[in-house]
Amino acid sequence: MSEKLEIHKFQNEKGEYKRKPSEFRSVISDAANSQFKPEANRYHLYVSYACPWANRTLILRALKGLSAIITVSVVHWHMDDKGWRFPSEGDECKDATEDHVNGVKRLSELYFKAEPGYTGRYTVPVLWDKKLGTIVNNESSEIIRMLNSGFNSVLPTNYAQLDFYPEDLRAKIDELNEWIYPTINNGVYKSGFATNQQVYEREVGTVFKSLDDVEQILKGRHEKKENFLLGNQLTEADIRLFVTIVRFDPVYVQHFKCNIKDIRHDYPHIHKWLRLLYWKVDGIKETVNFEHIKSHYTKSHPQINPFGITPVGPIPNILDFE
Repeated sequence: MSEKLEIHKFQNEKGEYKRKPSEFRSVISDAANSQFKPEANRYHLYVSYACPWANRTLILRALKGLSAIITVSVVHWHMDDKGWRFPSEGDECKDATEDHVNGVKRLSELYFKAEPGYTGRYTVPVLWDKKLGTIVNNESSEIIRMLNSGFNSVLPTNYAQLDFYPEDLRAKIDELNEWIYPTINNGVYKSGFATNQQVYEREVGTVFKSLDDVEQILKGRHEKKENFLLGNQLTEADIRLFVTIVRFDPVYVQHFKCNIKDIRHDYPHIHKWLRLLYWKVDGIKETVNFEHIKSHYTKSHPQINPFGITPVGPIPNILDFE
């Protein structure tokens, strides 16, 4: 099945893009009946640097000090007609890796190892259990919750005490996630993959209405000398939004036709927040690979960009933090 057909498979009769849910939903827990216990060096992440959902998990892995106990493999930035793959001999794909655990050549092989009759999509991220040889979870929103608290029992105190989903802010974090995910995180995809003019105009309008709302939230925070969406504490809500905003000017403006405004010129408070996270929060910058991001989107969607030309700009991909 071609990538063009694969994407159009998720369009409805109105030309709307409908993302299908993840299918592996187990949890890492210290609970007595848990199949998946928190252990150092038991788990492995399969990611793409291009994918915002995978980027979430890399950020939590870095911030929570899990890099030494959860290993990672990185797919090639190019998604071909069979999905994600690992670089083959002779491939020039800086920062992609081999599959360090199972030695497979394609991500789809992992899914068949976990479930021989699997018929769903072969998505990243994948949290893999090296002990049982199976997929724990492939839903990024659930993986980041596990990384946030599921390994605290095996982490040093300074990392275990870090909490990006603190109990006193959970209701507010959930409230932000409930509208930011469908209208911004997934909204750029609904705009870019729309196959109907009216659908596209509706979806892109929704993206920018929500960006306007985020701008006002951050304006209020900055007026109070606060840095993040919910004050002076970095939370899951910031991380989930960041992975879309860092891709916005380099990719979504042109490739997904989200070009009513851009972040660097039209949203000063979002722009300040973006650069603060990227340049000043240790661990985040290292999870962002603009070469993979720009190459993936522009060369993996021939129905949007049939000649696979990757725009040179914007230059730079992200501006410095003054």
